[in-house]
Amino acid sequence: MVPNTSRRGFLTGVAALGLTGVGERVGAQSSQAAGTIRLGGEIPGWRGRDPATIQGETNPTLALEPGRVYRIVWENVDGTPHNVALLGADGGAIERTSFVTERGATQTFDFVATETMAEYVCEAHPGSMRGDIRIAGEESANDGGAGDGSAGDDTDGSDRFMPPGPTVRTETVADGPLSAPLGFEVAPDDRDRRFVVDQIGKIHVHGSNGLAKEPFLDITDRLIDFSSARTDSIEERGLLGLAFHPDFRENRRYYVRYSAPPAPNTPEGYTHIERLSEFTAGENGRRGRPDAERVLLDIPSPHYTHNAGSVAFGPNGYLYMGMGDGGGSKLEAGHAEDWYANNGGNGQNVTENLLGSILRIDVDDRGGSEPYGIPDDNPLVGRPGRDEHYAWGFRNPWRMSFSSGELFVADVGASNYEEVNVVEKGGNYGWNVREGSHCYSTGSPTDPPTACPERTPPDVRGGEPLVDPIVEYPHVYEGNSVGLAVIGGHVYDTDTIPDLDGAYVFGDYSLNGEPRGSLFAATPSAEDGQWSLEELRVAGGPDGSLDAYLLGIGQDAAGELYALTTDVLGVDPATTTGRVQKLVPETSATESTAGDTPAAESAGTENGTATNGSGAENGSDTASDARGPGFGAVAALGAVGSVAAAAIARSLAGDGDGGDG
Repeated sequence: MVPNTSRRGFLTGVAALGLTGVGERVGAQSSQAAGTIRLGGEIPGWRGRDPATIQGETNPTLALEPGRVYRIVWENVDGTPHNVALLGADGGAIERTSFVTERGATQTFDFVATETMAEYVCEAHPGSMRGDIRIAGEESANDGGAGDGSAGDDTDGSDRFMPPGPTVRTETVADGPLSAPLGFEVAPDDRDRRFVVDQIGKIHVHGSNGLAKEPFLDITDRLIDFSSARTDSIEERGLLGLAFHPDFRENRRYYVRYSAPPAPNTPEGYTHIERLSEFTAGENGRRGRPDAERVLLDIPSPHYTHNAGSVAFGPNGYLYMGMGDGGGSKLEAGHAEDWYANNGGNGQNVTENLLGSILRIDVDDRGGSEPYGIPDDNPLVGRPGRDEHYAWGFRNPWRMSFSSGELFVADVGASNYEEVNVVEKGGNYGWNVREGSHCYSTGSPTDPPTACPERTPPDVRGGEPLVDPIVEYPHVYEGNSVGLAVIGGHVYDTDTIPDLDGAYVFGDYSLNGEPRGSLFAATPSAEDGQWSLEELRVAGGPDGSLDAYLLGIGQDAAGELYALTTDVLGVDPATTTGRVQKLVPETSATESTAGDTPAAESAGTENGTATNGSGAENGSDTASDARGPGFGAVAALGAVGSVAAAAIARSLAGDGDGGDG
């Protein structure tokens, strides 16, 4: 969080050609021509546009002359709340603008460069949108640090939020056609195949010979149209989740979450539908049969961010599904009113929609008015609220998993903190009242109140408590970036890497907006409360991190873990930088175990089964082509840049002036 000490001015944002002065200080310097600096502002970082010396750079260093008037003109590129603050060496704000939340809007302001200026940041996203200011004749205020917001290497670890943990290596076991892999699942009683979910609309099978030539399922023509979507900003829609029925071997049913185009009855202004569908695979389970789709649930989504997407079966046989709060400005349509003062109440209001929650349904019960049933013990059955809700108070629950009956859910934060929760039935996990265990404010996200409710009012579900997470970490600690968007993982329950045995291994999408994901490990503390944290060191990675954006963490039937990564910020079906990277011991020199042959070795076989020239298995169902009855090519949607899914994750976004990304 950016400190609010040493505040010496407040600049009000204006339209592209309007100027905001800083009192007489600017006026006194009017005889000097202003130097104009043009930037693009989005969560991954400030993008230099002009002058030519900074063009194309991320978080470029601004070289200024003391006493000279400068003008910054910046554009909001991704439609999430941003502002500009000029900081001193102590981290205090010298000048700041108001927040701008509309995509494409520009803000212009003038200021006089002083020797006290050290950095410029977006106060909603200081971990990634942070650059140095170098005053002529002075050493950089962050000399020895990094202009990417990471504040340089920290050899002794004293400035790191998490102590260093075990060192692991990664082995790429699948790449090839992958673009943005974010899910990794195994079917019950099938130890030989792993199913990789690619956000662009395909599910690939990974076997002992790498990736099969043809996808298990291809529904690219049922998703929102990516052809006009931005590739330089995070996109959170797409094929988002996969879960196999516990009795898949017998019934061949599996469940998929994806982002479909708006339907005729979708509320005006909503960008898409979040759809849960049941598919039935072929008799031998090797082809996904896209024509065998049964839509279970369509949820209109107001914004392109905060879609979550995980689906998983619990030990009771019910299907659990994560839903984000809808994203976008909390003042826009699609956000319900709630009991708290902050804008946007989808996480707290459980009566108007199914957003901001973990849902639980019975996919085997088809006897009611809906194509699914409601478990009798769901917490709101017989009470005010939608019966599908299992737990609520979430912003963007990105990836969830079960271990020993416990449900682990990572929830992407807004401006200051990321969190992981162990979720229980009927729990309220705090958003939008709290961010992690800390108070939150949509009006001033970087300066939230020190006190806020710990329970709902008595007339709201009886005054239920707001449950604190088991894990939280800040975006910035001691001037160093810690992360931007949490990526949920799994409990490591094998002994290949002994130091991780029993730890919950998860990660973060990006350290600083660049392709540098992180891996973390959390273990229960001796006392109740938050778990202990360590940052895993990736051998050969930049400063011990991954060399790509982290989209998900998968686990195979043996308990081994895999990092799902991409080099691309947005979603571009034409790119193939996606990788599945297995975590292995640092000192391991053995060959990969069964099923871990790199995709480059993949031939025309799948687990030893011959394929014909088209990739269809001999004697089995034909290869997936997504041409089911009643489905045509989707109409192109206006691209809305974004985040958090593949950036997932996040909405990596924060709230400002009542807005949210």
